[in-house]
Amino acid sequence: MKRDDAQDNSNLHTKKSIPPYMKAISGSLGGIVEASCLQPIDVIKTRLQLDRSGNYKGILHCGATISRTEGVRALWKGLTPFATHLTLKYALRMGSNAVFQSAFKDPETGKLSGHGRFLSGFGAGVLEAIVIVTPFEVVKIRLQQQKGLSPELLKYKGPIHCARMIIREEGFRGLWAGVAPTVMRNGTNQSAMFTAKNAFDVLLWKKHEGDGKVLQPWQSMISGFLAGTAGPICTGPFDVVKTRLMAQSREGGELKYKGMVHAIRTIYAEEGLLALWKGLLPRLMRIPPGQAIMWAVADQIIGLYERRYLHAAI
Repeated sequence: MKRDDAQDNSNLHTKKSIPPYMKAISGSLGGIVEASCLQPIDVIKTRLQLDRSGNYKGILHCGATISRTEGVRALWKGLTPFATHLTLKYALRMGSNAVFQSAFKDPETGKLSGHGRFLSGFGAGVLEAIVIVTPFEVVKIRLQQQKGLSPELLKYKGPIHCARMIIREEGFRGLWAGVAPTVMRNGTNQSAMFTAKNAFDVLLWKKHEGDGKVLQPWQSMISGFLAGTAGPICTGPFDVVKTRLMAQSREGGELKYKGMVHAIRTIYAEEGLLALWKGLLPRLMRIPPGQAIMWAVADQIIGLYERRYLHAAI
C-alpha cells in the first residue's frame, strides 16, 4: 500500500514538472521582446566601455552624440545579431537550467536545494557563454564600435559579413575572443539571477514553481528587475574586459590585451580602478529592465502551460 502511495506521489510530481522545452520557448520569446526595447542602451554601453579618451561625458551625452553624428538608426546598430543572440541565449539558458535543476533535485522528495539552484544557474550561464554568447557578442561589438552609417566607409557591412571577415583574418578562434571573462560573467550572473528570481517570487508573491499560480506581468517584472540588479555590479570588470578583448583585432599588429588577467592589469594601470566598471550605469539601465521584460513574457507562457496542461490534468 505504501509503495502504491509512493508511486502516486511520484506520478503527481512528474505531472507537475515543467518540461525544459517550454522553459526554452518562454525564454526565447522574452528575448525577442527585450532586444527590441533595449538595443539603444546596449549600443551606448558598448561605446562607453570602448571610450579611452573621454569623448563621451555620460549616457545622455553618448546617446545624443551618436544620434547627432551618425543618425538615430545608429542606436540600433547590431540589432539583428543582438536579437538573434538573445533569443537563442534565453532558449538555451532557460532550457539548460531546467535540465540542470532536474539533475540536482533530491530523487526522493523532488525538491531543489538553494545550492542546487545556484549550481544549475552557473552551469546554464557557462553553457550559454561558450555556445552562443561569445561569438554573437564578438560580432555585435565589432558592428557597434564602427562609427558612421555609410556602408562604403564601414569595414563590416553586416553581421554575416562581419563573422566572415573575423574568420578570414583571425581564424575561428577570433569569434571566441574574450570567452574566459564571458564565462565568468555569465556563470556568476545566472547563478545569482535564478536564485534571486525564485527567492523574490516566494518572498513577495508566495509563488512556488509548479503550484499553478500565475503571476501578473507587473509582479514578474518586479521580481525580474530585482533579480537582475546584483549581477552587473559584481561582474562589471568581467564585462569591461570581455568588451575590450572582443573589440580588438589583429589588424595592424600585436593585440593590446593578451588575455583576461593581462587586460585587467592593463586597464587598472592605464585608466584606474573605476575604469573596470565603465558602462555600469547603462548595464543597470539595460539588464534589470531586460530581465523584467523577459520574465514578464516567460512567466505568462509558463503559467499558461501550468494551468492548461499540468493542473487541468490533476
